[in-house]
Amino acid sequence: MVIGVPKEIKPDEYRVAMTPSGVEILTHHGHTVLVERGAGDGTGIPDREYEAAGAKLVDQATVWRDAEMIVKVKEPLPSEYPLIRPNQVLFTFFHFAASEELTRAMVKSGAVCIAYETIQTPDGAHPILLPMSEIAGRMAVQVGAWCLERPMGGRGVLLAGAPGVLPGTVVVIGAGVVGANAARIAAGFGARVLILDINVARLRTLEETLPANVDTLYSNPANLREATRQADLIVGAIYVTGGRTPILIKREMLSTLKPGAVLVDVSVDQGGLAETIRPTTHREPTYVVDGVVHYAVSNMPGAVARTSTYALTNITTPYVLRLAEHGWQEACRQDSALRLGLNIVQGKVTLQPIAEQFGYEFIPPEQTL
Repeated sequence: MVIGVPKEIKPDEYRVAMTPSGVEILTHHGHTVLVERGAGDGTGIPDREYEAAGAKLVDQATVWRDAEMIVKVKEPLPSEYPLIRPNQVLFTFFHFAASEELTRAMVKSGAVCIAYETIQTPDGAHPILLPMSEIAGRMAVQVGAWCLERPMGGRGVLLAGAPGVLPGTVVVIGAGVVGANAARIAAGFGARVLILDINVARLRTLEETLPANVDTLYSNPANLREATRQADLIVGAIYVTGGRTPILIKREMLSTLKPGAVLVDVSVDQGGLAETIRPTTHREPTYVVDGVVHYAVSNMPGAVARTSTYALTNITTPYVLRLAEHGWQEACRQDSALRLGLNIVQGKVTLQPIAEQFGYEFIPPEQTL
């Protein structure tokens, strides 16, 4: 198979979808890998390392024209839509719930869209989403602490506090991978941490494993209102597989928060959990609504590109090899987790939440195989 690795063009996206070691594995199995020149620059991987691993260095047009499968990090942008061919396999993060425009463009393209974020193993885990969620959760507190500084519009609160001064309060909404990592880092900062979720069993597990300065709380509207009133930093950490994040923080709630409080909404990839949230970039990461600093960068791990690239490709490379060896249909027949990654197939919407959200007929992915 011919596999293409284009350079990411999303603003401030520095990751790359394949490392030289991945190229070496694929070429060893007889596949051809086309890498766009400069694709690894943001991660610090020079073209010569890809070439030494067996890749063919080409321009953007050639990658998209000649590749049977495109491997990316982030969703295609409008300038890339015309480059996509019918039946071409696209393997990347899509997050369709956040963009009707992207969804309709991919339906129209006739491509096979396999989304990293909906690949799910029988135990409920999302193996490709997992490392990026870990990184985003850890980054959320790091960037939140920065946004709390007065020059950024924040309250001027140091999360660790100081002798004779109470530490800051961090409220984490969602106790999944993002939330657990955010709570752990916030606790390490020395903050008072409160983590909310509707899964009591999950809260029980975290209470047994997280530090003593982390408290758990069942998430309902009353508890959420009270928790956010106390917060210096709020981390949005909810993920609904393939679907839009529920809006839990309404516009009117902002007036009840502390002036200069910070909201870091990691959920923005799936639409965000705040009514006032909109995607931002690493160059312009924040904006203020009703005195609350909003941080909503939709590709947070892209800022730590080297760590993120290697963490991501450690997981994606075996899937890429499986797709290349067997073709997408046979690979998805053999692997139920990969089959759940089928979101849009040759004009058919094969992910139920997206079909319902945007008014398409839902076609079970098994029917496309």
